[in-house]
Amino acid sequence: MTQNRDAGHLIAGERVSSGATFASSPVTGAARDFPIGTPDLIDRAVVTADDAFGAYAATTREDRAAFLKAIAEELETRVDEITETAMAETGLPEPRIRSVELPRTANQMRLFARHIRDSDYLDRRHDEPLPDRKPMPRPDLRMIQRPIGPVAIFGASNFPLAFSTAGGDTAAALAAGCPVVVKGHEGHPGTAELAAEAIEAARQRTGMPAGAFSFVHGGDHAVGQALVRHPLIRAVGFTGSLKGGRALFDLCASREEPIPFFGELGSVNPIFVLPEASAARGGEIGKNWAGSLTMGAGQFCTNPGIVIVMDGPGADALRDAAAAALRDAAPQTMLTDGIAAAYREGAVRMREVRGVETVLETEPGARQATPFLFDTDAQTWLAEETLGEEVFGPVGLIVRCRDAGEMAAVARAMRGQLTVTFHMDDGDAAEMRTLLPLAERRAGRVLFNGFPTGVEVADAMVHGGPYPASTNFGATSVGTLAIRRFLRPVCYQDIPDSLLPDDLRA
Repeated sequence: MTQNRDAGHLIAGERVSSGATFASSPVTGAARDFPIGTPDLIDRAVVTADDAFGAYAATTREDRAAFLKAIAEELETRVDEITETAMAETGLPEPRIRSVELPRTANQMRLFARHIRDSDYLDRRHDEPLPDRKPMPRPDLRMIQRPIGPVAIFGASNFPLAFSTAGGDTAAALAAGCPVVVKGHEGHPGTAELAAEAIEAARQRTGMPAGAFSFVHGGDHAVGQALVRHPLIRAVGFTGSLKGGRALFDLCASREEPIPFFGELGSVNPIFVLPEASAARGGEIGKNWAGSLTMGAGQFCTNPGIVIVMDGPGADALRDAAAAALRDAAPQTMLTDGIAAAYREGAVRMREVRGVETVLETEPGARQATPFLFDTDAQTWLAEETLGEEVFGPVGLIVRCRDAGEMAAVARAMRGQLTVTFHMDDGDAAEMRTLLPLAERRAGRVLFNGFPTGVEVADAMVHGGPYPASTNFGATSVGTLAIRRFLRPVCYQDIPDSLLPDDLRA
């Protein structure tokens, strides 16, 4: 990992240092010192963002699209350094960074550039005046979506690029016309800083206002609290744990002027295997589930932690195939020491629940993930709330149901999820008519005969769901609909043509 860079915050185009530092915790290479963020630095960044809001919100869609495209290009020119740094800090393999996450991050920027050029997101509406209408005339009414103001973004631990400094939240907010202040994640500070430098280089290339983007390192809980509490911040984007996200959500709600908190917090992403599918291909489903469960050491928010299946030979075949595949899985490095510790604790907690059978138990290393597999019945799962909580890593739980009614009971008891998946054959259609409406109420994405790991960045994608999957079930953090989080509708009544915003002119 590069050692000669002067680490620092980036505030309105200036590199800024602070007295105290924190040390990174890389998987390989020497640790580096990074400056700890402070409430004073947060205040400076937010004030400059608010100062820049008027000018940045007034930029044309074409100019902002050029900015987003330039960010993508600047990220790509740094691919070697970003890949080297991210691998050292997180332990992720080179293909994951170089060939998957960095291209996805760049393409998110390009997707939003296309989206704002198309202008449909503005949802423009015009009710023409009816001066002769009785008993009262109708005024001229024009509506358009407008940016809300400075937005706070928290870098995520599990995606050092795609959900962090230059991730989807940042892309959506910048596309909307909102200045962004990012709090970097301590798990990959060097990667976060490189991404910030790419955004800053693009800002300078395209002549965007200096306060349109700022980056402040973490290292102290007071930094995040100051960012959420700052009276000039208008919304918060967050991807992380339920505990941390809920604390920030409560801070947003308790402000003198509450603001929206768009948090993506956690999900077990249940897979329902219906009877015909289980009988026909239970073993195949179990093997493929193991592959999805261990992908990226299970460190995906869409990791499918629970399979619900009708008890019988098909369930046994699924369990045996999953156990065989998981037994052969190689240890994988986890992103941070804290994630690794929480994973081990979660596996132990599940193992100790009465009524849960341990099918496969392993011994993870200090920062290594090795899989666990457990088996239980629906009644135990329904009685033990902890079995429905996310364990971030490759821990799988099979829940066996006696009949269709019990499977529906499990579906009704599910908390909000990012995804719900069904494996079904043609003969399972009757059961699906009962389960599908339940799934729609509990998830943002419903899949059939597949696995939820992997989230397509596209117009129709929904990456969100009812609480605790996210804090706003009407929003998504992936896909172009994400821009709606950072806009609000404004109606202009009888506005003179000379004052019309450019995007409302005929």
